[in-house]
Formats: sequence, C-alpha cells, structure tokens
Amino acid sequence: WGFPDLPVFFGNSEAPILIFQTLFQSPDEGWQVFTSAQAPDGKCLCTAVIPVQGSCSRDLRSLQLRQLLEKVQNISQSMEVLDLRTFRDLQYVRNTEALMKGLDLRLRVASEGHKALNARSFQDLKEKMRELLPLLPVLEQYKADSRLIVHLKDEVRNLSGILLAIQEEMGAYDYEELQQRVLLLEARLHACLQKLGCGKLTGVSNPITIRTSGSRFGSWMTDTMTPSTDSRVWYMDGYYKGRRVLEFRSLSDFVSGQNFVQHLLPHPWAGTGHVVFNGSLYYNKFQSNVAVRYHFRSRSVLVQRSLAGAGYNNTFPYSWGGFSDIDFMVDENGLWAVYTTNQNAGNIVVSRMDPHTLEVLRSWDTGYPKRSAGESFMICGILYVTNSHLAGAKIYFAYHTNTSSYEYTDIPFHNQYSHISMLDYNPRERVLYTWNNGHQVIYNVTLFHVINTAGEL
Repeated sequence: WGFPDLPVFFGNSEAPILIFQTLFQSPDEGWQVFTSAQAPDGKCLCTAVIPVQGSCSRDLRSLQLRQLLEKVQNISQSMEVLDLRTFRDLQYVRNTEALMKGLDLRLRVASEGHKALNARSFQDLKEKMRELLPLLPVLEQYKADSRLIVHLKDEVRNLSGILLAIQEEMGAYDYEELQQRVLLLEARLHACLQKLGCGKLTGVSNPITIRTSGSRFGSWMTDTMTPSTDSRVWYMDGYYKGRRVLEFRSLSDFVSGQNFVQHLLPHPWAGTGHVVFNGSLYYNKFQSNVAVRYHFRSRSVLVQRSLAGAGYNNTFPYSWGGFSDIDFMVDENGLWAVYTTNQNAGNIVVSRMDPHTLEVLRSWDTGYPKRSAGESFMICGILYVTNSHLAGAKIYFAYHTNTSSYEYTDIPFHNQYSHISMLDYNPRERVLYTWNNGHQVIYNVTLFHVINTAGEL
C-alpha cells in the first residue's frame, strides 16, 4: 500500500484474506477499509469509504486550542460582569459621598459639644446612618470583586502557560518539514487509491449540510481534477438564464459567504448540470443543445459545440423539469454528458466527451426513460440513476458502460429537504455534491473495490 505503518494480514492460500485497518480515527476523518475477502480467482475484494476530508478534532493541539478559547471566553465574561457591577456600585458610592461628608461633620460637632446633641439631633443622626447602611453590602461586594480579580490573574497566568506550551510544541516541528511530510503522505494516499482502482457503489451516507443559501434550484461544485491544495468552490444559483458564477477561495469562505470573485458568462446557462473540470466550467447554453467550455483563468469561452440531436428547452428533462435536458458530469474516466434524443425515444444517452474539443467519443443508450429519473451521476464509468427527486428517493438503476449492460439497484438515498435539483460525483474527493431545496449538501459514498493482489501488496 505504500504506508509503512499499515499492517496488512494475509491468510494462507486456502483461507480468506481479512483486512481490518483504519488509517484515521473514524470514517468522518479519513479513508477507511472496512472488510475484504479473497475471491476464487485470487483477487482481493474489499469495501472502502472515502469521506470528506476534515480537521482532526481529536488532535492534541486542537484540544488545547479549544480549551484556550474556553478560558478566554470565561475570562471575558467574568470581566464584563465585574465591570458592570463595579460601575453600578461606584455610582452608588459617589451618590452617598455628600451624605457621608455631612454625617462626618455632624459627628465631629456632636463629639465636641455633648450639650448641643439633643434628642432631635440624635434622631437625625440615626436617620442619616440608616441611609448609609446599604453602603455596607456594596463594600462587601468590592471585597468579593477584589478576590475575583485575584482569581482572574491566576486564570491569565494559566492561560499564558498554555500558550507557552502550545508555542513550544508547535516550535518543535519545522514547517517545511511538516509540509513535506504532508505532501509525501498525500502522494502515498493517492497511489493507494490508484491501486484501489474503481469500485461499485454500495452505499450512500446520511446528508451533510454545508450551507443554506440561494433559491430552490441551483448547483455548486469544486474542481474534479485539480490538486487537493486547490479548494475553490463555484456557486451558480438558479436553473435558467443565469450568467453569474461566484468563485469562493475555499470551502470555509463558501460557508461564510465571503472572499469570492464573480464570473459573468458570455452565454446564459440552462439547467443545473454544470461541472468544473481542470479549471474550466462545462455547461449547457440556454435555449440550445450547445455545450460550452468556459475557462476561469482567461475568463473566456474556449470552445462550444452542439450535441447532435440532443433535446433541450424541457424536451427531455429529469422528473423535476428545470431545463435539465443536458447534464455534464466527471468521474475517474473523464468528462461525460447525459441527455436524450428523439431517436432514442427519450431514453437516457451517456456520451463520453473530449474535454478539450467537446467531441463525442462514444455513446451508450441505457434504455432508461429520462423523464422518470430524478437525477443521475457517474462513478467509475457507471451511471447511477435515482427514481425520484422528492423524498423517498433511492438509487434505482445502474448502467455499466464497460459492458454496455444495466442492473436495477436498491440503494437508500436520504433526501432530507425533499427536492433535489442537482446531484454530481466528485472523483477527487469521492463525495456527492447536491443542491437540495436551497441547501448545499454532500454525501459520502461507500465503494466496493476489486484489487488485484498478484505481487502488488
């Protein structure tokens, strides 16, 4: 596999091979092999899931930083309470200052001449003292606040210690060295995935909502081919006549809705079946069956070509409509277009396309009526079709381009927001991107892989 710390256990030639190994702590944090067994022909069959890359929530430094943040928040809240209370009490002390000075004068006069202190004057002094009694709890509160300040000083001292510890721990690693180690690990992981090869879809995770924005219909995506260091996100709200494409610098920027640039397409789009592949956007030109390749860096159309006979303008859309006649998608094998024609009697046609010239290299007639499909996506040369765009949908049909054959499937698909208008697989991240009723959602996929073990592992 290329991972020195990854033990793989093989049985003898008569016993099945069993592999139970996890590269990361959980499926939420990385790639995981669940089980595998040896087939009669000697091939290793295994099930693997490659979820979305995320932060290592169990990392020690992440835990320390989280604790640090909590301490800062606690100190900040305590200081706010202390400040408010001190301001209030100080106002009271100031208001009683004149009263205290007057009382002090009266007491000095009384002590100098006892004869001048008659019953009425004595009663007046008692009244003045009674007015000053509420000052006692205020002073007690000041004492408590002084203790709180001492406690806060200890908190700050502890906070400084934690900061120094984190600084020392982070300083123990050279950034360049860490970067090289990450790149090396990434290269090994990609090599491992290449050995895994393509797999057959066996399961889809529960949905993970990334953001809620836009109208009911739209599309969003990342590049399906660029290196993992490129984490830009593209966002296209609406399903027809749109020309505005937002490019976000990263997924976190997309979630917050910040740090984006705008591309204004020279031709409006139709549907939501767009895809970004190797720095270019592929989309269907509105009111036509023309495929357009728009290059983001040069902000220009590099090529456009008509898909001969392909229906458009809601002639052969998915079941939800929305001018979804032509759907572009990318998998491990390259660029595809899914559409239909009158000659194919409305059945889904899958065409492999040249991403540079947009020429159709080869086409397959799946036999599945496109108007009965909710959405579809390609994984490893296999077209998967859902039977509805509404709640209760499932992945119902699969067409294998390598054997020109099909099968009916029964893979549960949780449609959380009840109306899907875009569904695409990203082979670089191995997740499904979805636009679901104004929610941008992703799904992890479980693939059943076939690995040829002849001297490779």
